[in-house]
Amino acid sequence: MAELTGQYLVTVRRSIAASAEELFDAWLDADMLAQFMRPGGMARASVSCDPREGGAFEIIMHGDDSSYRHTGHYLTIERPRKLVFSWISAATAERESLVTVDFIAGSAATDIVVTHRQLPDEAAQLSHTEGWGDVLDVLAALFP
Repeated sequence: MAELTGQYLVTVRRSIAASAEELFDAWLDADMLAQFMRPGGMARASVSCDPREGGAFEIIMHGDDSSYRHTGHYLTIERPRKLVFSWISAATAERESLVTVDFIAGSAATDIVVTHRQLPDEAAQLSHTEGWGDVLDVLAALFP
């Protein structure tokens, strides 16, 4: 694993009216990921994943005239509470960063907290704050 060297951090939180199990499973299912990994109005996403600790994933977000490739490995899978994975993309300067997704079950909804660490600069911090917020909004819309 590459050394994590960035110093910038993003934390985004949403409450979604679904069980922690349903939401957790959505993050490990390629078809579901393709439905909500579309920040900033991306037209569609192509996803492949091997949802086990050490398994790899690839998410390609397709815009109108460009595509954005994201790759990483699942580091921790603790259903239905925590998911940790590496994240590499052009927006991280092709450096490995670290994403933790916490699922906090409530009586009527689940809070999802996405924490993205080791981003390389302020521009990456801003773009990932917006991007993860969009992703969680799209995910919430799938569970009305």
